[in-house]
Amino acid sequence: MNATALGRHAVRADVATIRTRSDSVSDEGQPQQRSAPLLQSPQYTGGRPQPYNMDFGSGGPPPGMMKDRHGPPPPHHPRDGRGPYGPEGYGGEGFVPPPPMHHPMPPQNQGGPPQQGGVMMVYGLDPTTANADRLFNLCCLYGNVVRIKFLKTKEGTAMVQMGDPVSVERCVQNLNNVTVGDYTLTLAFSKQAYLSEVMNPYPLHDKSPSFKDYVSNKNNRFLTPASIHKNRIQPPSKVVHFFNTPPDVSEEQLLAVFTDYGVTSPHTISKFPLKSERSSSGLMEFQNISQSVMAIMACNHATINHPGAKFPFVMKLCFSSSRQIGQGKGQNQNKNHNLKQEESQRQGQNNGIEHDY
Repeated sequence: MNATALGRHAVRADVATIRTRSDSVSDEGQPQQRSAPLLQSPQYTGGRPQPYNMDFGSGGPPPGMMKDRHGPPPPHHPRDGRGPYGPEGYGGEGFVPPPPMHHPMPPQNQGGPPQQGGVMMVYGLDPTTANADRLFNLCCLYGNVVRIKFLKTKEGTAMVQMGDPVSVERCVQNLNNVTVGDYTLTLAFSKQAYLSEVMNPYPLHDKSPSFKDYVSNKNNRFLTPASIHKNRIQPPSKVVHFFNTPPDVSEEQLLAVFTDYGVTSPHTISKFPLKSERSSSGLMEFQNISQSVMAIMACNHATINHPGAKFPFVMKLCFSSSRQIGQGKGQNQNKNHNLKQEESQRQGQNNGIEHDY
């Protein structure tokens, strides 16, 4: 082999070596550098994670930083204006207050002098006979009763939530310092704005629950503007006005109601002349105010059966503006009865038997 042939063979060998090395570099990449990982975690880029520094100076945090840090709101608080976060997220301008509760709630005081709520304290109740229904029978004469709660730690003490502060004021003005048997009632405004529901009330002396809700009770007498106008606010009197009784109710039937409830019966009963066959009404007189208050607490809304009625009559009681029932049959007596009868008809239009059935 001559020199020319040997030179050509060496050149071809070098070219083949160069091509082999080139293919090797192309397949393996840069052999001098480490290959980068396929995935990188951003929070670890550049070293260990650093704690948040909340000192941003007077400029505040960068835009969107706090929102990104907190993340989106939870699924049960949609950002559509119906949840507490509003359409703008946490604290947005689209805040919508929760729907009102099923019972009246006094408005919160937004600054200014303190305001009285619709809850009152009642002290001096007989712990052996008092219960929620009896207290309702008395307080409903001055406003709608929402809830009643007896205190376990203070025997003979109850809290009553009325429909509004005006009703509480009526109760305090008319029932404070009233004697009921051997006890004297003391009423005062409470610092609480409303009474929370008690899931497991303790039993009272008569085994009745110590907490009751009266929001939907139909015996509340101030439910409509018309009924509010027809009610007559009177302080306790020994003369009690009764209405919504059977049209042919006898004096014996009325006396039996008080005997069945264990309270003193009235010594005088005077029925108004009937103007309607639907129900009857009249006046009862007791020996003193203490007896009349006890009678209203026990027998207000008592039922009286009537043979011709599908349902029992619900007798309703309230204090009368009369201070006594005259024994004579003179002209003044008849005039007074006529006036009381007109008052009875006005009250009976809203509280009559057609509504109790």
